[in-house]
Amino acid sequence: MLHKTRGIVLHSIKYSETSLIVKTYTEAFGLQSYMLKGIRSQKAKTSPALFQPLTLLELVVYHKEKTSLHPVKEVRLAIPTHSTSSDIRKSSIALFLAELLYRTIREEEANLQLFNFLWSSFIQLDKTDEHVAHFHLLFSMKLCAFLGFQPQENRNEYNRFFHLREGSFHPLFTSPDDSLDEAQSACFYQLLTTEMEQLSLLSFSPATRSEMLDKILRYYRHHLSGFGEIRSREVLHTVLS
Repeated sequence: MLHKTRGIVLHSIKYSETSLIVKTYTEAFGLQSYMLKGIRSQKAKTSPALFQPLTLLELVVYHKEKTSLHPVKEVRLAIPTHSTSSDIRKSSIALFLAELLYRTIREEEANLQLFNFLWSSFIQLDKTDEHVAHFHLLFSMKLCAFLGFQPQENRNEYNRFFHLREGSFHPLFTSPDDSLDEAQSACFYQLLTTEMEQLSLLSFSPATRSEMLDKILRYYRHHLSGFGEIRSREVLHTVLS
């Protein structure tokens, strides 16, 4: 049966000489894989460039339950994100966030709240110029709520140290593997309590940004089995340093 849905490209791989398999987070079906036959041939009407990380699409797809790979009847760009593709900072952030989502989202069912968060966030990324170097930090923090391990906002004069395993602030620092020091905890709390629309409030140094991303990814590893390393993290570090 044919369905119309919006979709966000997370990952694509070449299949045979002329085709692509595209992992897409869709509004209607959650995470899905689509086969685009002949998309890489000279006669193709649609460019493979349409399937870069975080491209926002409108799709007409065939969907059948308990099928892992679905055909696509029609595809077109929903919202152009020229700034994201042309700005090396934004394209590096997009590559990182697409890999983060590819490694964390497993739902093959609709989650409208998550989809709307992703869709609006990536439109914001394209429109943001100043403070864009902080975007991935704030996004990664907000994503935790949708993945089921939202940190507690219980920091106060008594609870000054964030514990990565517990997901909350505590009065004692235990070890660098399990706890953030007081300065790191303050930055973590600022990210935790800042909304995506308040990106301009963040003003971390490049060294602090890199440090906080390492801590956020460590937090993910504590709460997601098999999370592993984000390979695009080094590219992002080089570009934003």
